[in-house]
Amino acid sequence: QVYLVESGGGTVQAGGSLRLSCAASGINFKIHTMKWYRQAPGKERELVATIGSGGNTIYEDVVAGRFIISRDNSRNRVSLQMNSLTIEDTAVYYCNTQSQNVSFWGRGTRVTVAS
Repeated sequence: QVYLVESGGGTVQAGGSLRLSCAASGINFKIHTMKWYRQAPGKERELVATIGSGGNTIYEDVVAGRFIISRDNSRNRVSLQMNSLTIEDTAVYYCNTQSQNVSFWGRGTRVTVAS
């Protein structure tokens, strides 16, 4: 069974930083592409950042230059360092991966950016 468990959310002032973490189990973590998505109130879930098995990264324009995705294969963890946060970054953040054409999600961690 694949499990993804996010942590690190909370409330932060605009301009501040947070670091999210996702612990994965039930997969051969090092070979999987890992992604962070987010869903703001009243909006659809959107992709934020991707990290491949080789460590290559892709960022959506809205977070490029502010967010950093990284992975620790020795601990089966993927992280998202979020800097220069704005109120538009307020959302529930989800960790995601795919295995054998099945998409797996964590339960999410809530990030609230206060003005």
